[in-house]
This record gives sequence, C-alpha cells and structure tokens, in this order.
Amino acid sequence: MDPECGKSFDTSKKGSWKTSLLFAYQSLGVVYGDLSTSPLYVYKSTFAEDIQHSETNEEIYGVLSFVFWTLTLVPLFKYVFVVLRADDNGEGGTFALYSLICRHAKVSLLPNRQVADEAVSTYKLEHPPEKKRSSRVKIHLEKHKVLHTALLILVLLGTCMVIGDGVLTPAISVFSAVSGLELSMSKEHHQYAVIPITCFILVCLFALQHYGTHRVGFFFAPIVLTWLLCISALGLYNMIHWNPYVYKALSPYYMFKFLKKTRKGGWMSLGGILLCITGSEAMFADLGHFSYAAIQTAFTFLVYPALILAYMGQAAYLSQHHHTSNHISFYVSVPESVRWPVLVIAILASVVGSQAIISGTFSIINQSQSLGCFPRVKVIHTSDKIHGQIYIPEINWVLMILCIAVTIGFRDTKHMGNASGLAVMTVMLVTTCLTSLVIILCWHKPPAVALSFLLFFGSIELLYFSASLTKFTEGAWLPIMLALFLMTVMFVWHYATIKKYEFDLHNKVSLEWLLALGPSLGIARVPGIGLVFTDLTSGIPANFSRFVTNLPAYHRILVFVCVKSVPVPFVPPAERYLVGRVGPAAHRSYRCIVRYGYRDVHQDVDSFESELVARLADFIHYDWHRSQHASPYAEDDASHSNESSSGCRLAVIGTVAFSGTPAYENEGSIEPESVSVGFPTVQSVTDIIEMEAVGAGAVQRRVRFAIDDDESESDVRTEMEVQLEEELKDLRAAEEAGTAFILGHSHVEAKQGSCVLKRLAINFGYNFLRRNCRGPDVALKVPPVSLLEVGMVYVV
Repeated sequence: MDPECGKSFDTSKKGSWKTSLLFAYQSLGVVYGDLSTSPLYVYKSTFAEDIQHSETNEEIYGVLSFVFWTLTLVPLFKYVFVVLRADDNGEGGTFALYSLICRHAKVSLLPNRQVADEAVSTYKLEHPPEKKRSSRVKIHLEKHKVLHTALLILVLLGTCMVIGDGVLTPAISVFSAVSGLELSMSKEHHQYAVIPITCFILVCLFALQHYGTHRVGFFFAPIVLTWLLCISALGLYNMIHWNPYVYKALSPYYMFKFLKKTRKGGWMSLGGILLCITGSEAMFADLGHFSYAAIQTAFTFLVYPALILAYMGQAAYLSQHHHTSNHISFYVSVPESVRWPVLVIAILASVVGSQAIISGTFSIINQSQSLGCFPRVKVIHTSDKIHGQIYIPEINWVLMILCIAVTIGFRDTKHMGNASGLAVMTVMLVTTCLTSLVIILCWHKPPAVALSFLLFFGSIELLYFSASLTKFTEGAWLPIMLALFLMTVMFVWHYATIKKYEFDLHNKVSLEWLLALGPSLGIARVPGIGLVFTDLTSGIPANFSRFVTNLPAYHRILVFVCVKSVPVPFVPPAERYLVGRVGPAAHRSYRCIVRYGYRDVHQDVDSFESELVARLADFIHYDWHRSQHASPYAEDDASHSNESSSGCRLAVIGTVAFSGTPAYENEGSIEPESVSVGFPTVQSVTDIIEMEAVGAGAVQRRVRFAIDDDESESDVRTEMEVQLEEELKDLRAAEEAGTAFILGHSHVEAKQGSCVLKRLAINFGYNFLRRNCRGPDVALKVPPVSLLEVGMVYVV
C-alpha cells in the first residue's frame, strides 16, 4: 500500500471558498475538539485553591480578562496568523518546523544524508537563500555541533510533551464532562459513580481505535458544531439573564486589578487559566489534513467567538452567584431544564477531543520512528483513502493504562489540570523557539523580527509556564516525569542508531572485494534475488561480507537496499527509488535507495518486492538505452564494465513504464564528492542526480570517434540489445526462483574504557529496547521462510 503523496484534498481547489468552507466544517471534528471542551474545566481549575470568588467580583472579572486576552494573543495571533504559515509542504507540527530548519541549515543529525535528496521536489526552498550573504545565526548554528544536538533535544522535548498530553487530555476531558453528574446525585453516590463511568468511557474510546477515525469521522464535526452552538447559546443566555455588562471585564485593566489584589495567589492561578488554550497546537499539527484557509476560517469565525461567549456567560452567572464559590463548575451555569442534554453533548464532545489528541500521538510517534528517534513499533494504516490515519497497538494500550491510572490516581480536575497545563505550555514554548528560527533561516527576515516574536509570545508563555511549575507537587510532576522517561528512551535509541551507522561506515568493504568473489574462492551464485538491507548509501556493508564468509554463496541477482528517511513530509512515488549498478553489468549487482518522508506510508513487503523488481527492470532498460545513445566507440563501452565498476551511478526511477530518452543528460567531470544535478520535471525515468567516484584514481572516460562506419555501429547496438535481453531474462528467472531478505541481527556493545553513562545507555538501555521492540524483519513484514539474518556485534 502506497497511497498518493500529499494532502488529503485537491490543492487545485484550495482557492475555492466553497471548498474552504467544507474543509472548515470538517476541521471542527478533527482539530477543535480539545480546544472547544476547555470551558468544562478552566474556571473550576482556576478557583480550585489559590484564589476565592468574592462579592466584589474582581477575581472572576480578572480571570475572564486573562482568558480573553490569552485566547486572542496565543491561538488567534500567534498560531492563526504566524505559525500556520510555517508549514512544510502543507504539513504542520514540531517535526515540520524541524524539517524546515534542517533543509535551510546543515543541522540535521540524520545519518545517511545525500546531496541527491535535495533534488526531491518536496525539498524545495520557498525562499532560496542568497549565496553571498548568510545569516550569522545560520553560520553559528551550523558551526557548532553542540547546537545541533541541543536543537534535536528541544524537538524531542516538544514531542514528549505532546505524548504526555495524549495521556492527560482524554482523562481531564472525559472526567470533567462526566463530573456533571454531581449536580444530579448525592455526594455519596457521586464519588462512586464518576470514576468508574470515566474509566469505562476511556476503555471504550481506546478499544475502538483500531477501527480508525475515518469510520466514525462523519459524526465528529456535527458533534463539535452542536457543542459550540450549545455553549454559545448558554453564554448569551447567561449574559442577558444575569449580567449584560460583563463585557466590560474584557478590558486589560481588570487583569492588573486582579493581580494587584490576589498577588502570589493570582499568579499561581494562571496555571488554571492557561487551560483555555489547550488544543491550540492541534491547529498546527493537523494542518496537513486541511488547508490554511479552512483552519483560519473555522477558528476566527466560529470557534473563537463561541469560546469567548461561553467564558463570558459563565463569568456573568458567577458574578451574581457567590454562594457557589466552593462549587464552581461549568454545569452550575447550565439551566436545570437542559442540563441532561448538555451533559450528553459534553461527553460526546470530550470523546471527540480525546480522539484528536490520541490520533496526533500516533502520528508524532510514527514521525519520530521514521527519523530514527523512537524504537520500532507496529504501525497499522486504518484508511486506504485518507493519508495519515494510523493506529499503533502498543502505544494505544499504554496510553489507555496511563489514562486510567491518572483518572484513578488524581480523582479531581485540579491535579489533572496542573499536569495538562505544564505539558501544553512546554509544547507551545518549543513551537515559539522553532518558529523564531524559521523566521530567520527560512523566511530570511531580520533577526530583530524573530527576536520580537520570541520575546513577545515567549514572555507570555513563560509567565504561564512559571505558574505551572509551582504546581509541581500538585500534579505537574507527571508530565515532567513522563517527558524525562520518553526523552531518555528516544535519545538513547537515536544515539545508538547513529553509532551503529558510523560503525557500518568505517567497516564497509571495497567494491574490489565483491568483484573478486567467484568460483576460484569457492563462492557460488545461487538462483534468486538477494536483498541485502543496509543503512549505507554507498559501499558494501560488513554484514554481507560476514554472510559470505559463513555461507560461501550468494544470489544471482544481488541488490543492496537502503530504506532511508528524508527531512520532508512526503516523497512523491515517482522520485522514491534511486537505482544504480554495483560493479559491471555482468555481475548482476545493484544498489537501490528507497526514500520516504516522515509522514509517508511504508509499503508492505509484497508490493515492495514486486515494485523493486519493476524498478530494476526500468533501470536496466534505461542504463542500456543511455549506453546505446552514447558514442559506441568509447573504449570502455565494449564490455560495459569499467564505467559501471566505478560504482554508484544512481538514477531516479519513477512509477511509469520506461519510455523514451531521459530528459537530462550529465556527462561532466566527476568530483570525488557527491554531485547533485537538478532536473526540471520528474517523469518515468529521470536522469542521473547523483554520481560518486570510487577514489582519486577513478577511470576517466576516453572517447575515440570514427567516421562513416554505420555497419560497425549497428553491430555494437545489436550486441547491446542482446546483452539487455540477457540481463532482463536473468532478472525474470531470479524473480521466479524467489527472493531472500538478508538483514543484520545486531548486538551493540560500548567500547572498553567508555564512561559509565555510555555503558549503561548502550549495554543495557539500547539492547533492552532492541530486544523488546519489533525487529526490522517484523517492521518490513518479511516472511520467516524468506529471511536470512546475519549476526553482527557492534562495538561503538
């Protein structure tokens, strides 16, 4: 399965207002479920302990003013007008920002980078940098390796907090919705009913995840729309009925008045107020499923006004009901006649909001895994039509257990809110820092603009973040502990992955060693196709030399396969395969680099095997076709070996059958380093975009011209056609004989003399994760009967 790359909508219709309105409606159920349910618990969390609702109403008016300006400055100004524009080919989220930065500055820590990757069409730079002038920030960032690691840690921190939010949001949303029962039953019955009902709903929610959101997705938007209309109507009713002048509290004056009166208590209560913007990050994270105009329209004209009306209505009610100071909640402001319908709608809306963050957690873990920052887990794609809808069983059940544990352990909105608030503010701070870098490196704005953005929004978020930290012992410790644990796991996995790659790079064997293998050394070629998986993009991996040493035979068709990630969200299928020869044509050895973006769907083994063979056939056609149209009197064309033995001539092989002459030909001088050659369009076969010389002594091509010798030229071409047919015949015969997947089974050890921390991380941490996560054979879904594992010990 390899669905079409890109967004799930037709970008050609992006300008249509009808299409934008349709997407705006659909985005309600996916993007705004969490944000729209925040009125359920904001006031309750704010007035939980630090401040009290008094007769003067200064506290409630101050809180309303803070809520209004926080919603206006952060989701509206920061996200809708700035951050949403920092998309990566239409994709949003923490990894999209990191991907953008890595493409505009050399700060990526991905191991097997190639210059050829820059020719991928989705790698485009919307604002090409000036060659003569480079930003000082960029130069400084590229120069210091420590900053590369610090940037990765910052991204991992944001990722871990999103995962932590995936634990806390379902718990607090469902618990707050169900807590409306407390007004309809006695305290004795209530305390025994809310927790079990919440846990039951959470179990049902996670148990249904494997069906995929697309099966019930058409219910989501109407539920959230109904909820938004409901809270808007309640807000208007409460304002008209209880306090029509509550709008005056929107003035910033009430914020200063609130802080002046409450002082430290008011500052600490900001940890509850910040919950009004939980779910704002979803606007950016889910940008890939909708258009910028759709998300902007839905928030600006529906979600934002509805939330403001809801908070104003609650404040109007509370301003006239001071006897409820010890029992402030959303449901006290709901008239008794509609309380039960509102309760049902609130529970449904909280489930929708929880679904959005759960799906987002699956997505960000999949992205982390594709970039080598998370142990391998099973990823199931739940929709053949809608790109990006995935289900990860192991993560799903871990999230469910943690959500139930949080619900039973905390038992109240206050502690859940403190924990959720810290996670939300950390993610927002990370987004602010990364967006500031994007403004300088990608948009090429003056550093003063980025600094202004960072200081303005960063100071607001730091204010809330500091208030959340004061709640460390009251629930805020949970996201910190979760983040530390997850960051340790992710960093250890990434560190060991890099070290393994460096080991492979330093221990690869030469091409001459491969070409020397033959019957004289007792090495046999057996029928079939041997796919040797490696992280290397050039050279012969050490695990293959170990394989031949222990089993002196290898397959008639040998393919070194490298499945790698590129720092873009999607790689178009027509640009996915880079294919080249390893050695002369007669050796029947090839290299295939398969490139995926961090949001791409990886193919299953059956479609991958058949498509790989098809791409090899296309490459063989192309390579002989190119040789046929080159001068037939090149001294090294007679055997078609010297040119190919220089190794690693890679061509982009598309998904359409080979036809015609390639659009671009490059026969210039070749440097020892990789050379990237741009191409105007990507067709069925795009000409060479990467060429590497084996060494300084690579054979240069010498051309000898002859005149009026058409008969000899025809003979040479006929000979080439015969060799082409023979090579294709060998490929077909090998495919019929079967395919073997040769993978390394690695054990990693730290070098003697390594520090204690490194030994703990490698010898215990990484090897424990490797043994208990899915192996590469399971991730690739390789049939056990076709699997050949080669034991390798990595000393790093």
